[in-house]
Amino acid sequence: MGVIHALLGIFVKVNIMRQSVQISKLNGFRAAALTFLASASLGFAAIAVAAEPAAKAAKPDVAIGEKLYNNGDPQRGVIGCASCHGAEGKSAAGAWPKLAAQHSAYTIKQLKNYKDGTRANAIMAGMSAALTEQDMANIAAYLNKQKVSLGVAQNKETIGLGKQIYAGGIAEKGIPACASCHSANGAGIPSQYPLLSGQWAEYSVAQLGYFRDGTRKNNASMTAIAGKMSDIEIKAVSDYIAGLR
Repeated sequence: MGVIHALLGIFVKVNIMRQSVQISKLNGFRAAALTFLASASLGFAAIAVAAEPAAKAAKPDVAIGEKLYNNGDPQRGVIGCASCHGAEGKSAAGAWPKLAAQHSAYTIKQLKNYKDGTRANAIMAGMSAALTEQDMANIAAYLNKQKVSLGVAQNKETIGLGKQIYAGGIAEKGIPACASCHSANGAGIPSQYPLLSGQWAEYSVAQLGYFRDGTRKNNASMTAIAGKMSDIEIKAVSDYIAGLR
């Protein structure tokens, strides 16, 4: 249908050009009337094209997502994700977040935010620039199918504080329990809140810090919550999250 409408538009434009030559030889009311009719014809063609339904996005393809994740698409300038985020989304160090089993909607949102600049990160801005929405959906679907990458809490001295913050919040500071949104075991809620369990503590510390100082601006609720947290509280809850399962 799109091709038909496009050809219709070209046909109308060509006819208007032909008519304009004839119209230019006329004077007065007749010329004005013909000009109006020709313009109206082009307007109707434009309306027809505009009214054409937008193409529906294809269903996410896990197999294509796997290829993009591992190898990218050099012809389009798409770089594979695995070089940083590891095989199956299980990164080797906290400099890069674990992505395995993450909810598709969350992954897609973050990639869109990187691409449009809502979430500032020079590396990810470049990595996401060549991705289409279909690419994002395919990669997210692949990652969602992978098994959670488990971790462990490292700091025994702060695990009690971390658990308190995660499970109950800090009432006197107006900090809600993390579990109220991300669930008791850190599984999150699909399409609403991300999976946190097993995430590198180093990465969680960095993100909470970015929310607190305003570097990361793509979640107003997290900006407000992190803004009330001390360094000790951020580190304690991040370490606790790493051991959730």
